[in-house]
Amino acid sequence: MERYFDDFRPGERFRSKGITLTEAEIINFALAYDPQPFHVDVGAAANSSFGGLIASGIQTFALAWRMFLAEGLFSACGMGSPGIDELRWTAPVKPGDTIYTEAEVLEVRPSSSKPDRGTLRMGYCIVNQRSETVLTMTILHILKKRP
Repeated sequence: MERYFDDFRPGERFRSKGITLTEAEIINFALAYDPQPFHVDVGAAANSSFGGLIASGIQTFALAWRMFLAEGLFSACGMGSPGIDELRWTAPVKPGDTIYTEAEVLEVRPSSSKPDRGTLRMGYCIVNQRSETVLTMTILHILKKRP
């Protein structure tokens, strides 16, 4: 079923399928986008405060967002976003960890100037296979109203 702005309600919750990160995926992403020693060098990472290789927070965010979009909730109605608030990395993601995106509708607000759309504020919590929170954020989404 296609969803539109009108179909979302505060308190609704969603959970994505999971994705498991490999050491190679972590290193390859970090070499391209975040080449800090604890992301790209197993030896240096072992001697870091993390005690081993960890994924870049940027990679964790990108994967979390991809997993959420794969659920198709915004495929018919997504019109972009004016931004992300309160993005926090709360625990490291290590090779072999499986992460999931959990989202909750916090606020549904029709646009006062554009009657064909509204703003949806959603809270996101990215968790690993042990139900530990690794990332939190709040995103504002602009969504089309039902035609």
